[in-house]
Amino acid sequence: MLNENIKTIRKSKGLSQEELAEKLHVVRQTISKWEQGLSVPDSDMLIAISEVLETSVSTLLGENVAEKETDELKEIAERLEIINSEFAKRKELRRKTLHIMFITLCALTVIITAVLIFLNSPYKSWDYSNIETAVLSTAFHSFEWLFARISPVILIGSAIGIALTRSKYTVVALSSFVGKRCGK
Repeated sequence: MLNENIKTIRKSKGLSQEELAEKLHVVRQTISKWEQGLSVPDSDMLIAISEVLETSVSTLLGENVAEKETDELKEIAERLEIINSEFAKRKELRRKTLHIMFITLCALTVIITAVLIFLNSPYKSWDYSNIETAVLSTAFHSFEWLFARISPVILIGSAIGIALTRSKYTVVALSSFVGKRCGK
């Protein structure tokens, strides 16, 4: 609700994200994150936004009630605490999901490696006079060859991922690293 209200009121005032950012002494990306609901302004910034947009903080937060001067800051703090709590829950869920994915990837790599070792390249003794058998053995050999080369990288990468996502504080560093590598 806060994100939609900031965007709606900003547009109704005829301000671009860049113009609002200049007036608040922040970067345009900060305004974008607020409007997308990816982050929330702190209480001091919320007051500054209300002054620049010439509206009450309670209107920004979604209230259509008469202004309550005495309890307004306390109410803002409570709402921000709830919003921050929701963001913390989302981050923790993302961290746990990544952690489980890395553990699964590591386990699958070990299982596939064990199966390939147990099978011991059975295609070597197959009869290649049949075209279907020849194609199947080529595909099996290609998979085995490729997997043998990339499995160490997968195993090391997933082990590092497990280590980085085991603590809720390291997920920030991991997401920052992945974001930089992906160009975000």
